[in-house]
Amino acid sequence: MTAPSPTHWHAQTVEDSLQRLDSGPTGLDTAEAERRLASFGPNRLPERAGAGPLKRFLLQFHNLLIYVLLASTLVTLALGEWLDSAVIFGVVLINAVVGFIQEGKAESAMRAIQKLLTLDSRVKRSGEVRQVPAEDLVPGDLVLLEAGDRVPADLRLVETRDLRIEEAALTGESLPADKTSRPVTADASLGDRHSMAYSGTLVSAGSGVGLVVATAGETELGRISHLLGSVEQLQTPLLADMARFARQLTLIILVLAAATFVFGILLRGYSADDMLMAAVGLAVAAIPEGLPAVLTIILALGVQRMARRSSIIRRLPAVESLGAVTVVCSDKTGTLTRNEMTVQRVYTAARRYEISGVGYAPEGDVSPGGDLAHDLHELARAGLLANSASLCEVDNQWCITGDPTEAALLTLAGKLQLDSSDEALRQPRVDAIPFSSERRYLASLHRDEKGQGVIYLVGAPERLLEVCDQQWRDAAAEPLDPRIWDDVLEEGAAAGLRMIGLARRAVGGGQHELDHADLDNGFVLLGLVGMMDPPREEAILAIEDCHSAGIHVKMITGDHAATAAAIAERLGLPSGTPLTGADLDDLTDAELDALLRETSVFARTSPSHKLRLVERLQAIGERVAMTGDGVNDSPALKRADIGIAMGIKGTEAAKEAAQMVLADDNFATIAHAVEEGRTVYDNLKKSILFILPTNGAQAFVLLTAILLGLTLPITPLQILWVNMITAVTLALALAFEPAEDDLMARPPRDPKAPLLSGELLWLILLVSVLLTLASLGLFIHAQQLGWSMEASRTLAVNALVFGEIGYLFSSRRLNGPARFGIRDNPMVWAMVGLMVLLQLGFTYVPALQSLFGTRGLSLEGWGWCLATAVATCAVAEADKWLRHYIARKGRPSLT
Repeated sequence: MTAPSPTHWHAQTVEDSLQRLDSGPTGLDTAEAERRLASFGPNRLPERAGAGPLKRFLLQFHNLLIYVLLASTLVTLALGEWLDSAVIFGVVLINAVVGFIQEGKAESAMRAIQKLLTLDSRVKRSGEVRQVPAEDLVPGDLVLLEAGDRVPADLRLVETRDLRIEEAALTGESLPADKTSRPVTADASLGDRHSMAYSGTLVSAGSGVGLVVATAGETELGRISHLLGSVEQLQTPLLADMARFARQLTLIILVLAAATFVFGILLRGYSADDMLMAAVGLAVAAIPEGLPAVLTIILALGVQRMARRSSIIRRLPAVESLGAVTVVCSDKTGTLTRNEMTVQRVYTAARRYEISGVGYAPEGDVSPGGDLAHDLHELARAGLLANSASLCEVDNQWCITGDPTEAALLTLAGKLQLDSSDEALRQPRVDAIPFSSERRYLASLHRDEKGQGVIYLVGAPERLLEVCDQQWRDAAAEPLDPRIWDDVLEEGAAAGLRMIGLARRAVGGGQHELDHADLDNGFVLLGLVGMMDPPREEAILAIEDCHSAGIHVKMITGDHAATAAAIAERLGLPSGTPLTGADLDDLTDAELDALLRETSVFARTSPSHKLRLVERLQAIGERVAMTGDGVNDSPALKRADIGIAMGIKGTEAAKEAAQMVLADDNFATIAHAVEEGRTVYDNLKKSILFILPTNGAQAFVLLTAILLGLTLPITPLQILWVNMITAVTLALALAFEPAEDDLMARPPRDPKAPLLSGELLWLILLVSVLLTLASLGLFIHAQQLGWSMEASRTLAVNALVFGEIGYLFSSRRLNGPARFGIRDNPMVWAMVGLMVLLQLGFTYVPALQSLFGTRGLSLEGWGWCLATAVATCAVAEADKWLRHYIARKGRPSLT
């Protein structure tokens, strides 16, 4: 037996489906089921072998900047400085351990999806109902479904009895889908295949029997798992920038070292051994050994700050990624909206009411207020009595059991101060007919206090208008005016509301049973209610923040286009015609690319559509953040530059595929995370901008000394002291800098722009030259004064360090003036104090004097060091002011 393409099952009749799978009303016999199990394999998703712990740990070293540091370890070993080698390798090792812990297991998303399969299922085999493990199901099995069951495989529904299935995790639909055994068109989207039940979804009401048509990896869930496994996870913007920076830095270092080696031998007549050691010393000076440690610490601090604001980062470099995004693609249900149906409007024959309040909490106002009319109370009473749902408050949160639409009617009644217990006593229920997707209504029979019977009918407006010949106005019935209700339905559709009608009919007190024949005519229409899964208020503000930061927000949902467009309007997204999944299928990549920038809403989308949208946005140069909570979001979450999963309502599959999880399911947290990401990138840039002049100055000092034939002013061990100590003190202080005032008013940075612009490179060169002149000049001056070599070198090192201290205050702002305050970042002055103490120890402690070859300095020497600090800060500020002055005047910069 060969199963036909799974995309055709929803269009097949029940009879054809049974025939094509060689099954029947009694199901498969045991022998045939075992044969098919051997043929098709177990009904479980295939596991993909992830990288083992050792491989994942070794991959932490797979970075060019790390290679440079490992090379510097070998260089110091070649110099015979094993202590230096141990220090550098220790930095590399710490960086690898932190990355290893943060990243976790790469393939856990697939394992999270596997947990959605149930352990056992009720199956009809050989005419008997049996309990079998879900993994033993095979195509052709007949599975029995009841409320509360999780669908164990893809099923073509054979029988349904008021069956409703919650498919939000798969399709994005906010309401349970009504199911039927009737076939649908072959081109129906996933959310419109009412004749199918898909693996991993949840039965919310009714019962049914389904024919297994796909198991394991052939299910829709399996295809998502396969899609997730084949998605390439992109490198974060930070890692891409750092890799490019490391390549450029490595090339410069190698060229300088080689040029020094050749110059010394050919033009100065040095021996090859001497020049090899000089070239090695130059490389050690130019390599920023402390940069990976500073990078890791800055990112870790960002992770901690974001965690305090309910953003959990799963991969360390991702903390910065949000600061670079240009587009946020968000799922609608449960992300931008509350995933809680709420009555927004009530229409009666007399007037229209606006209902405030969100969610299922029975709290809100009715407008117009005052003495609420009888018609509104009578409508709310009908929704309260003809209802099988229930509301309860747990830990200050309102929860529901039953259908969300019925729960929304309960909430409406609560807002009008109607008590369900009192109403049930006044009009006890006698009989009821549950909701039927075929008839599209539910009904209940009650007996009032006078012993008279009344039938309440709730359902689709079109169906109720067929059975109503009167309408309720001012506590009395009058002839039905269809024009009123046609206008109401048109208004509700334009607003994206889900419209529900409510009606009543008086019957004799002796009636004790309710039949469908009782519901064919004679009803009085009480009115219509318009309900919606409302947008989160905080999401509206967050979208405004994103727009002000130059970030476009796009809504990608499985819901209907009209509903999505209405929600988008309320959220403040740019108006325009939504694109549906069917539209996407008809568009070429080039046609879609042309529409992407002007389209904000994408409706009736499948997982593959979401993935394609993310890929096409990336293809036109956007940096994409994707938010979501369902299994259907997982592939796009993994592909995006940063995937953001919901922590409360999100599935485990979504969380494991994402790099970031919102612990509070609050879209507004994304705006805070964007600000934090930009702050991290700014502080990282400030740290690099601060560290590199130190390395540049040291390299220039050695290079100049070699060119002039002088003794080296700074030894390799002293170079390592300056590199490591200043990096983990002064540079680390910049990691605590707060966000600059204009941070969220800037557009996202250009992904193609280098980490350091031409102007910043000029500043690095300028400060490097200034520190070189101070350090080398004071060294030569001290030698001319007759100071010892050790004292002269000590002065050169301290001049270099104090110049950095002065430069630190200028580095606190990339664009603004230097800051000397303590309150906004007390770490700056704390680290300056620590640095001074360390340099005093470096200069005067005997053990350090012996290790580093230093000597004590005179008061005059310290005065020169202080002057170097002031001069360095002043020159850096003058350059910053000059660049801003030129920019304001509109003249091109020299750099």
